[in-house]
Amino acid sequence: MRPSGSRVGCLVLAGLLLAASPAAAGCTDSAAPGVEWRRCALDGAELRGADLSKADIRDSSLKRADLSGAKLDGVEARRVKLVQARLGKASLVGASLVEADLTYADLAGASLHDANLARAHLYESSLRGADLTGAILDGADLLHADLSGALWTDGKTRCAEGSKGQCERSPAGGAGDGKVSG
Repeated sequence: MRPSGSRVGCLVLAGLLLAASPAAAGCTDSAAPGVEWRRCALDGAELRGADLSKADIRDSSLKRADLSGAKLDGVEARRVKLVQARLGKASLVGASLVEADLTYADLAGASLHDANLARAHLYESSLRGADLTGAILDGADLLHADLSGALWTDGKTRCAEGSKGQCERSPAGGAGDGKVSG
């Protein structure tokens, strides 16, 4: 028995809706520039040195993932969970990390040039030697974050060794109380 014309139309429409739904996102797709891993569970993923430029990883979980040296320039990562993730020396130039959870993340030596970290959670994260030039930190939680040696948002101030939670100017950094806020 052949399906009627209306039955075929419903099947085609159902197929189109499934293909367009967020659940059809390629969570099993290989790491590549522009990959869409939206709402994916990728905890513990080994992505060291991967090129994920302009990827869409919004609302995904990459807890304890290794993204050391990865290229994440222009990544859309709103509300991503990168708790305890390793992002040392990663490039996150122009990344959107609004409301991202980077609690205990290792971002030592990472480039966050022009990244949007508004309302991001960076509690006890390591930003040692990171480049925060032009980064947006409005409402970001930097409590106990290690900012030692980080290049601050103004692109000129180098945070002093031992800077925790805020960028303390090194003694040669100039007058004032020595504290720099975002």
